[in-house]
Amino acid sequence: MTKRVYNFSAGPAVLPVPVLEEIQQNLMSLPGVGMSVLEISHRSGTFQQIIDEADTLFRKLLSVSDDYEILFLQGGATMQFSMVPANLMIPDKGADYVLTGTWSQKALKEAKKVGTARTSASSEKEGFNRIPAQGELEINPSSSYLHYTSNNTIFGTEFDYVPDAGSVPLVVDVSSDFLSRPFDVARHGLIYAGAQKNVGPAGVTVVLIRKDLLERVPANLPTMMDYGEMAKGKSLLNTPPTFCIYAVGLVLKWIDSLGGLAEMEKRNIEKAQLLYSAIDGSSGYYRGHAKTESRSRMNIPFRLPSEDLEKKFLKEATAAGFDGLKGHRSVGGLRASIYNAFPKEGVEALVSFMKEFQTTNG
Repeated sequence: MTKRVYNFSAGPAVLPVPVLEEIQQNLMSLPGVGMSVLEISHRSGTFQQIIDEADTLFRKLLSVSDDYEILFLQGGATMQFSMVPANLMIPDKGADYVLTGTWSQKALKEAKKVGTARTSASSEKEGFNRIPAQGELEINPSSSYLHYTSNNTIFGTEFDYVPDAGSVPLVVDVSSDFLSRPFDVARHGLIYAGAQKNVGPAGVTVVLIRKDLLERVPANLPTMMDYGEMAKGKSLLNTPPTFCIYAVGLVLKWIDSLGGLAEMEKRNIEKAQLLYSAIDGSSGYYRGHAKTESRSRMNIPFRLPSEDLEKKFLKEATAAGFDGLKGHRSVGGLRASIYNAFPKEGVEALVSFMKEFQTTNG
């Protein structure tokens, strides 16, 4: 087998090695089934067991009550930018959005196509380098919902609190820090996440929606855009991404076997502290983008003294077995994404490389 590099990609991202090994071992034929998971019918008892186990594990890891439906959808988080307002925005009431980066901007843009969507708070003028504090949020008490993005992959910021919206339902895009730490589902009306960062491969989107909110769904929505219809059909109205859901289930088992979300948080804190300490201890040679109090544990963008040095760093890092470190064009520089499955030794190796690069090129 070709040696695996350290994959710092923001997504699709690194998957747990034990999950990849199990997929490899059973790809030709699932135990006792006689065919590949890529071939089984979504109407079969085998797949029903797979999707039921995934539902059960989500409920266990996140303490999800029976008040919520768990849906396995397609179209990525980007599809949710349209589905959320189409299903939940009440005519004449609009919705509020907290702007903390590119993806929340896109969500707001799509919501404006459905109805009145307002900016509750924004850190755009500061280059999205921080998370607005609770006191900055302006929330219409009659709003349909308040939407926020828990972690911002491009700018490297992350909410360290759950916004208090009073009686207004909370909607959150948790695509890039889903299952990375304990999370209070009960504080939210709807939670959605593209799987391709912390939960599985690209192709499936997980949605948790409180059942009472299904009463808002308009009657004239296209079936595949309708949360109510998807809930009635148990995510099986059409052929779902069967392989992706299977892989998600394996990732959930992996997280559960390690000790759940408390253990994930512990590991993620350790990894992030290693890298931030290297940045902060470089006497300004490496500069993080996010304000200290808003730093993400998942995505860490940083700059060097010049773009020429950044290009050299990236070239040498790639040759050394570090992949996916190029920063997003909105921020430039470098970015290390260190999701749940990213190994601590990979962060340690990058920190060692950074120190050596500074010594040689400082």
